[in-house]
Amino acid sequence: MARKAKTGQRFNIMVIGQNGRLQYEALLFVASLRAYSPAFDGRVIVAEPQPGPMWKGETRITGDVRAALEEMGAEIVPFENEHFGQDYPYGNKIEGLSTLPAGEPFVFFDTDTLITGDIAKVQFDFARPAASMRRTGTWPEEELYWPGYTKTWKSLYDKFGLAFDSTLDLSQPDEYWERYLYFNAGWFYGADPAAFRARFLEYALAIRDDRPEELVLQSLDPWLDQVALPLVIHSLGGGRPGPELDGLDGDVTCHYRMLPLLYARESDHVVQALEAVATPNKIKKLLKNYEPFKRMIYQNRGEKVRALFDQNDMPPRERQVRNMIKKNGFWMR
Repeated sequence: MARKAKTGQRFNIMVIGQNGRLQYEALLFVASLRAYSPAFDGRVIVAEPQPGPMWKGETRITGDVRAALEEMGAEIVPFENEHFGQDYPYGNKIEGLSTLPAGEPFVFFDTDTLITGDIAKVQFDFARPAASMRRTGTWPEEELYWPGYTKTWKSLYDKFGLAFDSTLDLSQPDEYWERYLYFNAGWFYGADPAAFRARFLEYALAIRDDRPEELVLQSLDPWLDQVALPLVIHSLGGGRPGPELDGLDGDVTCHYRMLPLLYARESDHVVQALEAVATPNKIKKLLKNYEPFKRMIYQNRGEKVRALFDQNDMPPRERQVRNMIKKNGFWMR
């Protein structure tokens, strides 16, 4: 039987920090963690890709943001990209796991996430990895001559010698995307980042470089990480998160992705948390250097976006939300 997690257990958190948008999102993330989860006593590691042949420009976090992150107790740990980089930056979440101490439980978060509650109280079972279910049916895409969901996903499980049938949600109809194990890679966790990284890298590279023929019509950019992730989690004994993790993508964390979307559709609590964390002068003077944060948070465009929508009766599709924001001239990232 898997070991059950206990409240107050120690684990480490990792996000990616990089010159440009990600460094400001990382700053906001760490500030929100310190504000809303003061009892968290694990390491906060900001994994920083280093300049090199895989990148066209500077990747390192600027000095003022670096100093602010370190003042809040974050550790900025460099790593080298050997397999991914400019052409597939989502690969940072795979290669960046090398910055975490092997053998210690970890949680990865996309940098465009806010902590809005006490993450130290979340009942993680690190022996059973899982990932975010705040996703839509983005992959695979239905095509005229494609083999269907079952054959597409089964071809991947067969490629790595994994059991397929046990991953199915039989409460969902056959050939409906939610029947198949599929995550948003905005957060995931495990017992050992070294083992997780090795498996993630193995599967992602094998899919990228030698895909099954059932995937010939499918795009893997930007979906490669989300295609490999269910296979990784299943192979390590994990699966869909249980109700003990409802606080993630709930009261404890918010993967907002873009500030216009946050203001359009998230709860009042999330908006209040964002603005409270962004208020102190030390944070404000840095976040204002990034134009979307300056406009949305400090010049009140976020409030104007929020006024466009009834948060209790949102359009059913994200595309509709985006189009409304764009129509009114408030879209930015």
